[in-house]
Amino acid sequence: MALATINPFNGEHVKSLDGSTASEIDVALAGAASSAPIWAATTFARRAALMRNVAAILRGQSESWAQLITLEMGKIIREARAEVEKCAVTCEFYAEHAERFLADEEIESDAGLSYVAYFPLGTVLAVMPWNFPFWQVFRFAAPALMAGNTAVLKHASNVPQCSLAIEAIFRDAGFSEGVFRSLLIPGAQVQGLIADPRIHAVSVTGSEATGRKIAAAAGAALKKTVLELGGSDAFVVLADADLELAASIGVAARYLNGGQSCIAAKRFILVESVADRFLELFRRRAGALRLGDPGDEGTDVGPMARADLRDELDRQVQDSVRMGAVPVMGCGPVSGPGFFYRISILDRVQPGMRAYEEEIFGPVAIVIRAADEEDALRIANDSRYGLGGSIWTRDIGKGEHMARRLQSGAAFVNGMVRSDARLPFGGIKASGYGRELSYLGIREFVNAKTVWIK
Repeated sequence: MALATINPFNGEHVKSLDGSTASEIDVALAGAASSAPIWAATTFARRAALMRNVAAILRGQSESWAQLITLEMGKIIREARAEVEKCAVTCEFYAEHAERFLADEEIESDAGLSYVAYFPLGTVLAVMPWNFPFWQVFRFAAPALMAGNTAVLKHASNVPQCSLAIEAIFRDAGFSEGVFRSLLIPGAQVQGLIADPRIHAVSVTGSEATGRKIAAAAGAALKKTVLELGGSDAFVVLADADLELAASIGVAARYLNGGQSCIAAKRFILVESVADRFLELFRRRAGALRLGDPGDEGTDVGPMARADLRDELDRQVQDSVRMGAVPVMGCGPVSGPGFFYRISILDRVQPGMRAYEEEIFGPVAIVIRAADEEDALRIANDSRYGLGGSIWTRDIGKGEHMARRLQSGAAFVNGMVRSDARLPFGGIKASGYGRELSYLGIREFVNAKTVWIK
């Protein structure tokens, strides 16, 4: 099966690549398996030196990597450059801290000496999405490889050149060929990979539906999984919030990457007393955004990644409008070439509407009005997702109290939800389980072994 690069800006076919054959898949898995014990025995100092090489290559060729990201998924070029830099920073973070994160931990017991030691599991299969085609991979790979695991990547089918480029970066940095491999395969072949005894664990970033299927397959094979799935993050604006600040950050939080982010602000939950004023400020700022060519330095929002994604987004919006939601701005596709959707705001969204119940993955801000602060928190938690969320208030104590009650893997007060190598990242409920990044992320794919000596 061939995989193709389709330019989201104009819908043109750019390049086709042959999918991995059964023989090539077997060679990759065999190489990862044979490399695993050698890599596990490699010192942290050596692993760190190679990971710093990766960071240097990312920065040294950042413009070419950014242009590739823009070409394959339509991310605006400024954001693509920032994505590459974030990958480099994360590689350096784990190069510096991995040995300390995985150091033996002594525990008092009835033994003369007892401790926990951390050892790699073996080969980890990574099933990664298209929306951050470099960052999602490096967010997984930097800690997994620094822990001593080998990795096999099954990337999204619409970013095949990014997949191969990442493999080349690791190889050029000095990693042996079997330590990191990319396979160009469709999603239908993932279950067979999970069942293969040469795969020991699975990391998934993707949709809720994909996560459920992969978790079921991994469960049947008794293999560890980490799932980072969909999100419908709440952006809760209380009556005492700095509305100018909240509206400014809110626009960035919603329309970054064209709204195609699991931790984008998706549900703007506004206390009724400030809803109209906030919406006026938000609309003014959103209306100033420039929709256009993602390769143009002046563009703020590019196209969606694929035509089918744009069309499904529009169905969600139009179905909600038919049920009474109010289109404030945009709320429709752009005619002509490319996969563009208008920068949009949908007000007065209610339970039962698709925009309320489902993840909205694109440049559409959903506005839900709350009677008061407690009602706003209730609405924020009235979601099957639980990835991130933010509270906006001038009362920091109240903001922290509400953040602690928010049902999510991350809660920010007066700030945009974002991932950071220093902070654990992941969700609860239908947003998945497990954590990436920080010290928790590197401990997901290790054997925490108890050693007892007397």
